[in-house]
Amino acid sequence: DGIVAARLRFPDAVQYACFDTSFHAGMPISAQRTGLPLEMEDTSLRRFGFHGLSYRFVLDDLTARVGHAASMQRLLVAHLGAGASMAAIENGQTIDTSMGFSALAGLPMATRSGDIDPGLILHLILEKGWPPSVLRDKLYNGAGLLGLSGGDVKALLKSDDPRAGEALAQFAYQARKQAGALIAAMGGVDRIIFTGGIGQYAPTIRAAICEPLSDLYGISLDTRANDLGETCISEPDSSVIVETVHTDEALMIARSGRALLQARPAQITRRAS
Repeated sequence: DGIVAARLRFPDAVQYACFDTSFHAGMPISAQRTGLPLEMEDTSLRRFGFHGLSYRFVLDDLTARVGHAASMQRLLVAHLGAGASMAAIENGQTIDTSMGFSALAGLPMATRSGDIDPGLILHLILEKGWPPSVLRDKLYNGAGLLGLSGGDVKALLKSDDPRAGEALAQFAYQARKQAGALIAAMGGVDRIIFTGGIGQYAPTIRAAICEPLSDLYGISLDTRANDLGETCISEPDSSVIVETVHTDEALMIARSGRALLQARPAQITRRAS
């Protein structure tokens, strides 16, 4: 729809697409496979992962701030916002990520359910009579934090309603569980980076994710730095560096366009003219 709308408005413009999945294309095949039998599975049915533009920005930002060696570390990057995912990144490559074939998988989100037992989905369709199209809309647009509490994260953090606390606790629990699994996939972690609206601006969520993992991984949060949302929010003696970063996916799209123009200026100019 976006491509058609742009073509109608700017018929002579050169269009290019930046896929959120491309950053994860080099994941190990064991992380890409879905568990479907071979006769069903093909290259179009894979765990693709999303938020790749954000993860690429975080890596570039880390390189600019600290140096190339830091971007080669074992990184757990948590893009927590209305859409939420985490990725295990080592040597600049995705090892695994919480989202899968669709952006519905993984953590509970603002309106998306996150991981649900596929048997439960089949039960709702076959035994409870939910039409698949209605169920799809509910899982994408009426579940997650909205379905659990009736509000978004900003409202939940300010609310005294017990449902708000329960929804945030579930979000932090699921995020912590995903974090542990992704760290295990790398065999450890050197740096944790939070980004996205929740990741950058919700210190209580960051603490609820990191503090229960402290004994396992030697994470020591600096409470004051975390509350203030500083870039580095871990103590100097922490075994794992913990940071917050403001991501900029739009900037990554613009940089891709610039790189395309620099790589093929004559071809693009001819088409645009």
